[in-house]
Amino acid sequence: MTEEYAALYVVPTPLGNLADLTRRAEEILRQVPWVAAEDTRHSGPLLKQLGSPARTLPAHRHNEHEAAARIVERLQAGESVALISDAGTPGISDPGARVVAAVRAAGCRVVPLPGPCAAVTALSASGLVDEHFLFYGFLPSKGGQRRQAIEALREQPAALVFYEAPHRVLETVTDLAAVLGERTLVVARELTKLFESIHSCPLPEALAWLQADANRQRGEFVLIVSGAAAGGDDGEGERVLQLLLADGLPVKQAAKLAAAITGAAKNALYQRALALKS
Repeated sequence: MTEEYAALYVVPTPLGNLADLTRRAEEILRQVPWVAAEDTRHSGPLLKQLGSPARTLPAHRHNEHEAAARIVERLQAGESVALISDAGTPGISDPGARVVAAVRAAGCRVVPLPGPCAAVTALSASGLVDEHFLFYGFLPSKGGQRRQAIEALREQPAALVFYEAPHRVLETVTDLAAVLGERTLVVARELTKLFESIHSCPLPEALAWLQADANRQRGEFVLIVSGAAAGGDDGEGERVLQLLLADGLPVKQAAKLAAAITGAAKNALYQRALALKS
């Protein structure tokens, strides 16, 4: 690749199935002299399999600023660089966004390639009919902060898309159910891999489904929650619910009365009351 065409190529890599690497991505990874990788040890076997002679440099979450400076130097010297993460598309809940920002700020060329992305892959098989979706990525790891983040999304009419790690999936699903109540949850696990699983169920039943089989708690997760119902009660149900709870009524009775007064869904108000109490 000559200096005239030097560019940072943002290259998605397979989530698991190597056959998902596009022909264009293969070509780029074979031709560039440098590959900036989230984990050079992880990416080494892929580059070796492709017969790529590229040299690698680390570009992970803890050195992105330094990596960006090195990449800009290479580009300004007329050498193209491919940016990859361990799996999926760089910059989508993976390192890469700061590198791209620095390269663009330096006036260098950025060329994005389409390819694997766990969020879009899961959405395409979710069966949810929401017209829009909101990609959030990873929720905070601490319980209080996680519940606050979910609360801020509660009125979104779009489907909510999260990534989650196996050691936190039970806690996250518990908090999603407590705050969001009667919704549909799609659990997509190990996408494109041998033990791929895509399961849809009512959100309040999801925790029991996960706990029924330890294997369901393994792997990398995409969690998709259906959006808030359109044409709801504009918060009137919750306003009445909060007043009743403040008067000391038990959760179940407060939810029942608030539903009768406002016409809001009783089950949703009950789940909301539990969340407010906690």
